[in-house]
Amino acid sequence: MSAPSPEADLQYWDRILQSNPYNPHAYVRRGMAHFKLAQIAASIQDFDRAEQLDSRLTPYLWQRGLSYYYVERFEDGALQFEVDLTVNSQDVEETVWRYLCLARCHSPKQAQATLLPVRNDPRRFMAAIYDLYAGNLHPDELLAIAARDGQRGEFYGHLYLGLYSEAWNNESQAKEHILIATMQYNLDDYMWHLARVHSQVRGWPVDS
Repeated sequence: MSAPSPEADLQYWDRILQSNPYNPHAYVRRGMAHFKLAQIAASIQDFDRAEQLDSRLTPYLWQRGLSYYYVERFEDGALQFEVDLTVNSQDVEETVWRYLCLARCHSPKQAQATLLPVRNDPRRFMAAIYDLYAGNLHPDELLAIAARDGQRGEFYGHLYLGLYSEAWNNESQAKEHILIATMQYNLDDYMWHLARVHSQVRGWPVDS
């Protein structure tokens, strides 16, 4: 069975919240649906409401950090990922998104110099992505390693190479790899939707 469309997902969580307006987890899920539809401000409102209802969720709101990035609240995004890493210190993606926010706040060199250590992420392609951001791996090497993990690895390799290229002000390479991630793969994965949102926000054409 295929995953519901973001539009259907949003309608579902709207109904849930109409009957239970104090369910913090429903606000997180509706916020995710808003984000998939590039309704980023609305997604942040839902994540904030979830936090208001249950402050224990704060270090698990990585989705809000992603939304902050796309409304250019980079300092807030970096802080969100730093808090997230207090409960999940071995996650490459949260570490890399902190880097991406700091690169926009300050500079990619500063972001690289303060890249937090991650040693135990079991995903081979994620370890390669980390090495790219640390300055220890060439982009071609990343893509070769990522390809060993099939379509998911290839997708993540192109996505994070595109994001890395954008951090270093290489727009043409960023566009190339993020559009590959968006158009050559179709995964039931929040980060695939992020690739589409990234393309929409940047005004890059994608298939409907």
